[in-house]
Amino acid sequence: MCTLIVRTGRPLTLMGVRDEFADRPWEGPGEHWPEYPGVIGGRDLKAGGTWLAVNPPARRAAALLNGHGRAARETTRISRGDLALRAAYDGDFPGADLTRYDPFHLVLADLSRVRLCSWDGERRTETELPEGTGMVVNSGLDPGNERVREHLPRFKETTGWRELALAEPSSDPAALIVRHQLPDGRVFASLSVMEVAIAPGGVTYEFTDLTADRDG
Repeated sequence: MCTLIVRTGRPLTLMGVRDEFADRPWEGPGEHWPEYPGVIGGRDLKAGGTWLAVNPPARRAAALLNGHGRAARETTRISRGDLALRAAYDGDFPGADLTRYDPFHLVLADLSRVRLCSWDGERRTETELPEGTGMVVNSGLDPGNERVREHLPRFKETTGWRELALAEPSSDPAALIVRHQLPDGRVFASLSVMEVAIAPGGVTYEFTDLTADRDG
């Protein structure tokens, strides 16, 4: 995932936009992981994990974004795709040893608070997101990011987030919905949007497959 928008309160609302290579196989949300009963998310079919996990019985969700920094050693690297699953299921961040993971940002949200764990390959940091509407991107909580500067004010002004996320894809660095044709012919694009609402009475989510009517 490359963008996560969060609005605190009741309901707590999250919207995740997943950017990935268009030829990387995946499937939509479901209870795909018997080892994490009750947890729902879209599944990456290459590595088996997810980018946004929802635990309805616990009123909890976790979202994973790739980060910047030092990559893990090739000989010991493991997929980051289990991080959101574990956080949503356990209600906490992973243990202290993160050296086998490439850099990431992991958001863990419930009705009491929204926390961010960031790992740059050398240093782990944890912070609590402030109340209100915020945006997490690949550079973390970064108010100077072009995408944040362009879109955060719009998300703050409206509750109709889904319409903002259905814009035409663009290669502009500030675009929320992206599509890049690479020199080797591969396409890197926004593949899906998932909006989650967590309230004391239950959890709802709406998933939009952005590839349904798109080539590549």
